[in-house]
Amino acid sequence: QVQLVESGGGLVQAGGSLRLSCAASEPTFSTYAWFRQAPGKEREFVAGISWTDGSTYTADSVKGRFTISRDNAKKTVYLQMNILKPEDTAVYYCAARQFGVVRTPTRYLYWGQGTQVTVSS
Repeated sequence: QVQLVESGGGLVQAGGSLRLSCAASEPTFSTYAWFRQAPGKEREFVAGISWTDGSTYTADSVKGRFTISRDNAKKTVYLQMNILKPEDTAVYYCAARQFGVVRTPTRYLYWGQGTQVTVSS
C-alpha cells in the first residue's frame, strides 16, 4: 500500500524557515508535489518534482522562497520554505502521481495526511 508521510510543520515567525519532508513507501511514481490548503480556500499547487530527472516546478506565489528537492536513497521529497509569510499558513500535503507534473490536485491519486504550517506576524 502506498504511503506518503509528511513531517516538519510547525509554528514559525514571519521571515523564518521550515523544511517539510515527505517519506514515500514506494518511490515508483513519476511525480511528487506539494499542495497547501488554507481555511476556506481551495487546495493549491505549491511545487512539483520529477522523480526521474529532478525537474522542478514552483508556483509563482512562492518562487524564490520555496524549493522542492528529492533524496532518492531516502525515498524522501523535501520542501524548503524560506522567508515565510503569514499568508503561507496552511495545511501542506504531499501528493504523488504517474506521468508528469500537473498543478491540478484532482490529478493526483495518492496523498499524505497533511502537516500544519502556521506563520505568525
